[in-house]
Amino acid sequence: MHYVKTILGLSVAAIVAGLGVLYSGTIDVGADHPHAALTHWLLHAGMQRSVREHAGGIKAPPLYDPKMIMAGFRHYREMCVGCHLAPGVTSSEIRQGLMPKPPSLQLAAERWTAPQLFWIVKHGVRMTAMPAWGATHSDAKLWAIVAFLKQLPGMTAARYQAMDRMAGPDEGDDDHGSGKP
Repeated sequence: MHYVKTILGLSVAAIVAGLGVLYSGTIDVGADHPHAALTHWLLHAGMQRSVREHAGGIKAPPLYDPKMIMAGFRHYREMCVGCHLAPGVTSSEIRQGLMPKPPSLQLAAERWTAPQLFWIVKHGVRMTAMPAWGATHSDAKLWAIVAFLKQLPGMTAARYQAMDRMAGPDEGDDDHGSGKP
């Protein structure tokens, strides 16, 4: 019984100390310094496990239709390049000020399944500046983005630029901020 009281007392003391540190304001929440290694690992591991769990029941539609891929390219070019870069795009003004740094999706898209990418794009990731695009985009448009994302691994800068030329200017068919169609 004494052992249980000791563990309980230490647990309460740790919680009180943790809350004291949080409320003291001594933790730097500025976005211009990286997380401590342990904090980064905990947040990233938790995010990965959460996405895998929540995306488990999602079934991807066929993602190989060239029109779907091009529609996804247009959305990616409009909404994602500034943070996640693209083949031949190595930096952006907005990306320089983000912490944690958004992953290069040319690399990350290979590690995630299509349903996992869909879940991330639809629901976003808290405290990372990754918005929940499901609030403003239909599932069909989100799957188009995923179709393009699955093309990114191994894509050359020349191919990306060719897609950019083929896509032309945005055609005003987006639904950014206007609710789902």
